[in-house]
Amino acid sequence: MSGNHHDEGHTVAGWTGCAVAVVGTSVAGVGMCLGSAAGIWLGLGVVGLSVLVTWGLHLAGWGKPPGIRPVAERGMRVRDRGARAGHPACVGCRLAGRGRSVSASTSTGTGVAVSAQGMQGAQGVLWPGAASGAGPSGSASSESVV
Repeated sequence: MSGNHHDEGHTVAGWTGCAVAVVGTSVAGVGMCLGSAAGIWLGLGVVGLSVLVTWGLHLAGWGKPPGIRPVAERGMRVRDRGARAGHPACVGCRLAGRGRSVSASTSTGTGVAVSAQGMQGAQGVLWPGAASGAGPSGSASSESVV
């Protein structure tokens, strides 16, 4: 099995979130068997809490970034030091506001380089006024997307 190159993501965040979700579904199941609406809603609330617990542990570095980790970083007790800055393709990090700032430097066509911070778009960095058709200088331009 040494040629197996997959990373199943066994992390503290994953196992803790799974355990809390199992408790929540168990409480909801018992509530359903007893006919207790309060028990069902309590169990569903605990399942919702499991999402927040997993997310919080991921942001604290006890999760894993998207994709395959190096073999040396696959242990349960290995903390992800890059979590504080945010992972580039991670939805949880983006929801927390990490890893969003994108700096771009481009030429306006007049030989003057412009540096600005914009939002990441599907095609690249969008200038702040790109929705209105304004380019880096604020005037209407077809160079909104870099």
